[in-house]
Amino acid sequence: MSKYNRIFVIVIDSMGIGNAPDAADFGDKGADTLGHISEKLGTFLIPNLVSLGLSNLKSMTWNPPRENTRGYACRMTEKSHGKDTMTGHWEMMGLYTTRPFITFTEHGFPPELIKELEEKCGKEIIGNKAASGTEILDELGEEEIYHNKMIVYTSSDSVLQICGNEKTFDLDNLYRCCEIAREITMKDEWKVGRVIARPYVGMHKGEFVRTANRRDYSVKPFGKTTLNVLEENGYDVVAIGKIHDIFDAYGVTESIHSVSSVNGMQQTIDAAERDDWRGLCFVNLVDFDALWGHRRNVQGYGQEIVRFDVKLGELLRRLKSDDLLMITADHGNDPTWTGTDHTREQVPLLLYSPSMTGHGTLPDTDCFGDIGYTVAENFGLKMPEGTIGKSLLDRLA
Repeated sequence: MSKYNRIFVIVIDSMGIGNAPDAADFGDKGADTLGHISEKLGTFLIPNLVSLGLSNLKSMTWNPPRENTRGYACRMTEKSHGKDTMTGHWEMMGLYTTRPFITFTEHGFPPELIKELEEKCGKEIIGNKAASGTEILDELGEEEIYHNKMIVYTSSDSVLQICGNEKTFDLDNLYRCCEIAREITMKDEWKVGRVIARPYVGMHKGEFVRTANRRDYSVKPFGKTTLNVLEENGYDVVAIGKIHDIFDAYGVTESIHSVSSVNGMQQTIDAAERDDWRGLCFVNLVDFDALWGHRRNVQGYGQEIVRFDVKLGELLRRLKSDDLLMITADHGNDPTWTGTDHTREQVPLLLYSPSMTGHGTLPDTDCFGDIGYTVAENFGLKMPEGTIGKSLLDRLA
C-alpha cells in the first residue's frame, strides 16, 4: 500500500541556492541564484515558499527563516559532472552522468557538421556561433527571411538551435531540419544534449518575437529511470512543460505542453483537480532559466518567482491528503554572474503533504537521485540497476 497516491515533482528551472562544494571546478565559486536575486531586489515576498521552509535553506532579505514550517526541506548537491538541464533532470530520476555533453560555445560547430546539415536541409546556414536567441534574430533574421537561409546557433549549453520564421520557413520544414540535425549530432564527436527548434514571427529587426511552438529533440536517457519503472508497473507519468523533451518521452505516459511557467503551474493545478491518474506528475518551469537567467535579468527572475509563489498557493489548497509535493531545481543560473551560462550550485528540495504531522530541515543530500528513489519506494518499486540515490520516505512523518 503506497503512502501517497500521487506525487508532484516541480522543477523551478535554474533556481540554485549557492554553496556547491565543487563550484570552483566549474568557474562558479560564489554563484548564488536565489541569494543574489534576494539581495538585489527591493520588496521580494514569497510567503508560500517560505512556509515550506525555503528561507531555512537560504538566507533571504524580506523572507526570514520560520520555525514552524509546513513539511520538510533540505539542500541537494548534484553528483553528476555537469550543470545542464538534462544532466540535472536525469539525475533526479536516478541516472549518474560521468561525461558532460559537448559544447561548441567558443568556435561554433565544425565545418563538416555545417556542410552536412546544409546539404540535407537544402539551405545555406548563417550564424554558427554562441549567441542570445533574441540578439541573433535582430542580427540575422532579415537575412534568413529575405535570402532563404537558416540561422544555426548555440549557447553555453550543449545545444544546436535552429531559427525559423513561421511565415517564410514554416513549422513543418523547421521541425524536419531539426530532426536532420538531431540525426547528424548523434555522432560521438558532435553529440549535443539537445537540438532545439526556435520558431519566431515578425518580418523586420526590432519586431521579431519567438513563439511557443519551440520543440526540443533530446538524446534519449542512456538507461532506465524512475519514469520507466513507473510506466512498466502501470502507473501514470504526467509530464508538464519540457519533461517530455528532456527524457525524449522515455517513460512518459501523458505529455502536456506549456507556453509559460505560469501556464505550467496552472496545468499542474488542473492535474491536481483530476481523479483519473495515479503516479507521478513531473513538471518543468523553464521561464526562470530561458527568459531571465540566461539573459541576466535579475528583476525579471525575481518577479517570476513571485508569480510562481502565487500559483503555488493555489496548488497547495488543492492537494489531497494522499498527495506529496516536491519542489526543486536542476542547476543554478545566477543572473548577477558573468557570462550567460548555468552555474554550479546546490538546489532546494521542499517536501509537503496535507497529511504530514512533522516538519523541519533534513540533512543535505549528496545527489539529486533521492527524488526518484523516494518516488519509487513510495509505490513499492525497485529502481533499475546502476541508478543512484536513496529514499527520503522514512523521514517524512
